[in-house]
Amino acid sequence: MSGEGKDIRLEGVAVVGLACRFPGAPDAKTFWRNLCDGVESVKHFTDEELLAAGVESSALEDPNYVKSRPQLNNIDLFDANFFGFTPREAEIMDPQHRFLLECVWEALENAGYDSEQFPGRISLYAGSNISTYLLNNLLTRPELRGRGDHQHILLGNDKDYLTTRISMKLNLKGPSVAVQTACSTSLVAVHLACQSLLDYEADMAVAGGVSIEVPQQGGYYYQEGGILSPDGHCRTFDAQAKGTLFGSGVGVVVLKRLGDAIAEGDRVVAVIRGTAINNDGSEKVGYTAPSVRGQAEVIAEAQALGGVEAWTVGYVEAHGTATELGDPIEVEAL
Repeated sequence: MSGEGKDIRLEGVAVVGLACRFPGAPDAKTFWRNLCDGVESVKHFTDEELLAAGVESSALEDPNYVKSRPQLNNIDLFDANFFGFTPREAEIMDPQHRFLLECVWEALENAGYDSEQFPGRISLYAGSNISTYLLNNLLTRPELRGRGDHQHILLGNDKDYLTTRISMKLNLKGPSVAVQTACSTSLVAVHLACQSLLDYEADMAVAGGVSIEVPQQGGYYYQEGGILSPDGHCRTFDAQAKGTLFGSGVGVVVLKRLGDAIAEGDRVVAVIRGTAINNDGSEKVGYTAPSVRGQAEVIAEAQALGGVEAWTVGYVEAHGTATELGDPIEVEAL
């Protein structure tokens, strides 16, 4: 085994491939450019657009109805034949399942690997949001009842089947685990994927998450004291921060043990030195907000496991809900 005789947990895990789709960014290069340029990828709808999408006129007259939402393009498109699905299977499959499958394939291609030909084991850890496609589309269609589609609907929409379907379609023979930890799902998926590599359960690992809300063409109701923004803008760590808003997106990374990646000539995009997860128990400020101590402890643990001194850290990507409650907690923990 490569890395034998070394402390591989200090050696690190290499990111060798990635793929993503976000509002205003169909790929990673565009997403990074948008971040650098300060692009706000939020769609602000006109009344005509919302009425055409089926929003009630009474909602448009409500002062608490915010006519904004980050919008992900082409959620209705899918190359079913390429992945071996019938048109009917594709029609009743949650876009979250479709998009994650496509991005896992794209991420592996970005890493330079054909999963069908890969000689080792590839693990997959990923999670999704609840299937609003099922709730707001399929369950409202009476023609689907009694047609024998129940099993296909279940397999194509339930979170439990998100990863194993992809592993089957792409011939991934390592552990395949659907991860669910709410907002931290993708990060926990990366942590578990790293562990699968460090424990030699797999030779390569894929990790990520997806959240696509259906319908996308619509706003939301603002409630004072809630987490949502009153005006459709998210001002994280700003004095004017009043709340966040939820959009859609998918992100996937391909991981390998750093020694293996170097030995095999992979393009190393980044190196993960250490990861850690924990829980606040009953010390949370509220059920939807972490404690300062719990967050500080998990950061310190990740640094210790990675052998990273705090003073060497030059850039931190934060959660940043843009709320008066959450932002100060995160800053104090850091």
